[in-house]
Amino acid sequence: MRLVEWLRRRDPGLAATRRAARTAVVMPVLFAFCAGVLKAPTVASFAAFGAFAMLLLVDFPGSAGQRIRAQLQLAVAWLLLVSLGTVAGYSVWAAVVVTAVVGFAVLFSGVVSSVLAGAGTSLLLSFILSVATPGSLSTLPDRLAGVVIAAVAAVFAVTFLWPRTSVDPLGAPAARVCRAAAAQLRSEALDSVDVCAVRSRETTTLIDELRRTFTATPYRPTGLSTGSRALVRLVDELTWLSGILDEPGPEATTCDGESAAVQLAAADVLELSAELLENGSGNVDKLTSATQVLRDAVAKLEDGAVERLPSTYRSETDLLSSLNVSFRAQEVAFGVLLIAQNVETARRAAQRPWTDRLLGRDPGALAGPFASATERAAAHLERHSVWLHNSIRGAVGLAAAVALANLTGVEHGFWVILGTLSVLRSNALSTGQNAYRAIAGTVIGSIVGAGLLQLIGDNRTALWILLPIAVLVAGIVPAAISFATGQAAFTVTLVILFNIAQPEGWSLILFRIGDIALGCAVSVAVGLLFWPRGASKAVGKALAEAYVDSAQYLVSVVGYAVSCCAPGPRMPQDGRRAAAAARRLDDTFRTYLAERGAKTVPLSEMTALVTGVVAVRLAADAVLELWERYADGRPPSDDRAAAQAALLASADRLLQWYSTLAGALDGRSAVPEPLPHDYPTKTRLVDAVRNDLYDTDDQATPTAIRILWTNDHLEVVRRLQPGLVTAAASSTRTDPSG
Repeated sequence: MRLVEWLRRRDPGLAATRRAARTAVVMPVLFAFCAGVLKAPTVASFAAFGAFAMLLLVDFPGSAGQRIRAQLQLAVAWLLLVSLGTVAGYSVWAAVVVTAVVGFAVLFSGVVSSVLAGAGTSLLLSFILSVATPGSLSTLPDRLAGVVIAAVAAVFAVTFLWPRTSVDPLGAPAARVCRAAAAQLRSEALDSVDVCAVRSRETTTLIDELRRTFTATPYRPTGLSTGSRALVRLVDELTWLSGILDEPGPEATTCDGESAAVQLAAADVLELSAELLENGSGNVDKLTSATQVLRDAVAKLEDGAVERLPSTYRSETDLLSSLNVSFRAQEVAFGVLLIAQNVETARRAAQRPWTDRLLGRDPGALAGPFASATERAAAHLERHSVWLHNSIRGAVGLAAAVALANLTGVEHGFWVILGTLSVLRSNALSTGQNAYRAIAGTVIGSIVGAGLLQLIGDNRTALWILLPIAVLVAGIVPAAISFATGQAAFTVTLVILFNIAQPEGWSLILFRIGDIALGCAVSVAVGLLFWPRGASKAVGKALAEAYVDSAQYLVSVVGYAVSCCAPGPRMPQDGRRAAAAARRLDDTFRTYLAERGAKTVPLSEMTALVTGVVAVRLAADAVLELWERYADGRPPSDDRAAAQAALLASADRLLQWYSTLAGALDGRSAVPEPLPHDYPTKTRLVDAVRNDLYDTDDQATPTAIRILWTNDHLEVVRRLQPGLVTAAASSTRTDPSG
């Protein structure tokens, strides 16, 4: 019981233990069957390594059916890569070129799906195993037979041997945030100040938990399926909504019946969204009906805001105080509708007939899988992308290892390349540290293996008994103890495995130490050659690009809005650019979190800067949605020219400030001071609205309300600045490279 408790603390959900236990059962059985019964050493080697890679190095998420499909797809990829590696192994230069191409393709493809990212090491191992152990084409059938045996055993194991429960990493924590936000909105609508403060703290705590879950892996926890792509968007949207609710709400909420109605309707939508997130078989139609109720409440809110803006108000305070509550309700409603749309899309996708899933027919709210994959990949074809850096570095490292193993005549070329891969499993920003751990773990493992062989001698029975134990330990200790310990355990496993297949004693151990050290040296050299910067510097560049692109998107949207929503060529392009920069930032931030060692920038400050990008981009989305509902295509009219000029001036002012902040994050300038409230521009805007945007009955027009609410969205973006200045000052002060 103590051991189980220790494992649960070190290995949440016993995920690594489950993989290791399966492999410890399946791998020795396959090896014994192929080597002892079939008398086929090549089949035995590929079956053993295939089982190791398909069971220990991957852990596919999703339902049982999804996991089985993923295992079968992995098996097909293994068959293709083993065939390609066998053919490429005939020529040194063909092996080098093909290794570079395959290495880059496998590593870079992980950017489009967490499933591909998680299978990267397994896929590379299949190619390395075949290209580094040259053999004639006559050996290819035996190699493929070993892969097929391993694939069949892997599918059986994941289905029947300690099967993984279907776990949605984001659904449960997202549902808790939705429920907490719904309770907070109800408290605000009922003017329960004390209860609302407690609810606000609860919502903040839960959103922090959700973001930690989201960033806990080196890649986004989502695949290419429609449902997973919709759910992953919830993280940004719930973060933005939490930021809105975290600010103190305007007083006298209950005096505004329309705002209270919007808040209560939004709470209902969030409750139904939480129900669907927790129970995928829930009724989607109820959520659809609730969102329509919320939209109707927002329409009444806007009508009420127009009626409360008569021309008799002559001061800025009088003119705008009546709109504070309604703007907050409108802002909340926009965020809640976004959340509901993605929850509904995810659940409708999950409830599609199998024929629609097979043909890739989506519910319509999102682009198809191929378009999504292309968009994600294109976002990282940029010189500052850490994922691109890692992919190029990995491809060059593996190709260099293949060339070195062949040109220097190293007998065990497989170990040279495997040593390189051991280091390349880590990110490009901590190569030296992980190389040291890989070498140290390998040396320790070789010494332990030598000691075991010295004690055991030629007792093959003892080696067979130790093999499953070694596999079990090798699978558990990387997660439960450390990377170096896992490397040592893996080395012991290979020493035992190859001494069973072909007893070599000390000769194998000496080759293993020398070859793995050579492979690690290649990887370290490549890592020093390609982008040897610290993680904070990489995050700083990604933040700088994301802030500039998001602020430019905001300016474009404001320009689109004040021109009466006439179609403009820059607005969609800027939106796509901002989304691409956000994806690159997310992957870079994950690399920063995954890097071993002390962080030079406090995590809280870095997180604040990352979430600031989300706030700027979604504020632009909110302005866009506000005006698109009333797009009339008419050219700008003279009566709103002054208001348009005031809005554009405010937006340009924000763009200049965020561009300066980006320069500071990238090390090119000092951190700017927060912008003060721009009273002259605000006064001009108020005067323009009060004097110009009224109809013949002396009543404010809906355009007047939308202009004032657009200005409020810009003001929200301005109010982010003090917190961003504090975080940016901390990052530039503590990061010597910045």
